Amino acid sequence: MSYYLNIYLKKMGVKMKIISIFISFLFLSFSLNADTIKYWTTEEQPARMMKQVQMAVDFNKASGHNVTVIPISESEMGKRAVAGFAADDLPDVIYTTLQYILPWAEEGIIDVDATNEVVNMLGASTFGEKALGMASYDSKFAGVPVDGWTQMVVYRKDLFEEKGLAAPNTFDNILKAIDALHNPPNMYGFVAATKTDENFMSQVLEHVLLANGCSPVDSSGIAEMGSACVEAIDFYEELAKASPPGDLFWQQSRELYFAGKAAMIIWSPFIMDELAGLRDSAPPTINDDPTSPELASKTGFITNFAGPSNPSGAAWADVRFMIITDSANTEVAQEWIKYAVGDGYVQTLSIAPEGKFPVRRGDASDSDKFVQAWSSLPVGVDRKAPLKDLYDASVINDIVAGLDVAERWGVKEGQLSAASKVINSQIINREVREVIDGNKSASDAVAAINSQISDID
Repeated sequence: MSYYLNIYLKKMGVKMKIISIFISFLFLSFSLNADTIKYWTTEEQPARMMKQVQMAVDFNKASGHNVTVIPISESEMGKRAVAGFAADDLPDVIYTTLQYILPWAEEGIIDVDATNEVVNMLGASTFGEKALGMASYDSKFAGVPVDGWTQMVVYRKDLFEEKGLAAPNTFDNILKAIDALHNPPNMYGFVAATKTDENFMSQVLEHVLLANGCSPVDSSGIAEMGSACVEAIDFYEELAKASPPGDLFWQQSRELYFAGKAAMIIWSPFIMDELAGLRDSAPPTINDDPTSPELASKTGFITNFAGPSNPSGAAWADVRFMIITDSANTEVAQEWIKYAVGDGYVQTLSIAPEGKFPVRRGDASDSDKFVQAWSSLPVGVDRKAPLKDLYDASVINDIVAGLDVAERWGVKEGQLSAASKVINSQIINREVREVIDGNKSASDAVAAINSQISDID
């Protein structure tokens, strides 16, 4: 284990002597006669690796078993897993993203029965229904949900209150807020993602289109996009009109909001500590004090919003899972996952609490205990504070609740792979940009999208 970790940390510029001494000290406590399993994780940053190593030590003390923690880059995970499966050299447990769960289950990389047993042991009802449903495969669960985050409409709650505006939880409310607050260049009503080759635009567009019930797939695979999609793209054009000109992505939206020049943006929860002035590399500039929590106190968050063709709306989420591989030491692998999402769950969430929302709210003893513990974990980089000290309890409950209703294209249809191919093609991004630039109508753009995605294998 120390080999893999040391090579990685050396690349990251960490002082190796200190790290090596620490790793050696930790693993002296491991039982030489215990079973050892390998654990691949995409949480590869040095500070996060150290927390996972400590979890492995604590698990050893509790169970007598050893866990070798091996960092794998997210961009390499797919290739490494396929190669490991072909060479019969997989780890026992993998922490990974949603995109691999169903394909790996189909290919036989995941021991679905063993993974499903862990969900049942922990209690399926203790997990967010939608998060767990994302891993549904052949009436079983091919992944154990660990954590996730929901994309959010981040908005100036104070300005909404001053103008008597309803929260931006529908297309109509957002457009009304733009009409009331848009006053460029002092204040932009919205900052929409418009840079077509950025994944950020893909994520934002998927959320907006989902909110109106628009999807490029159905249960049979890639499908024609219809009137709900035209409606959603027309709405997105209005968002772009209320935005600055140019190729916009996450950077401009954050900078403008932090400067007090944007009424609404769509962003991830990783912005929450930055809003409170806890990160020097991304300070709020709304006033003269970059460490001030003023902007956080003036900000509201919406995870689920709705278009006219889909009154129930949608939340977009990124959920992470642990899976047991087909070549695992099944019993120890199950014990490790049960620990990581059970007795050690608060440690798991503490790896990066601002982006690790608890997908398991509690257990049989207390249905809300993990949410409460998570809200008390310190967030921030250069300064630390618990989320509960920065935001009201209602805000924390709302953003966690987003995981209960979260969706992604292709999940409920069983066509996640097909949806991913459409997203990765960036066809939708490019055609929506044509609408934004005034070159096409929304209906023409949808026709062009349908023509192009029909050729995707």
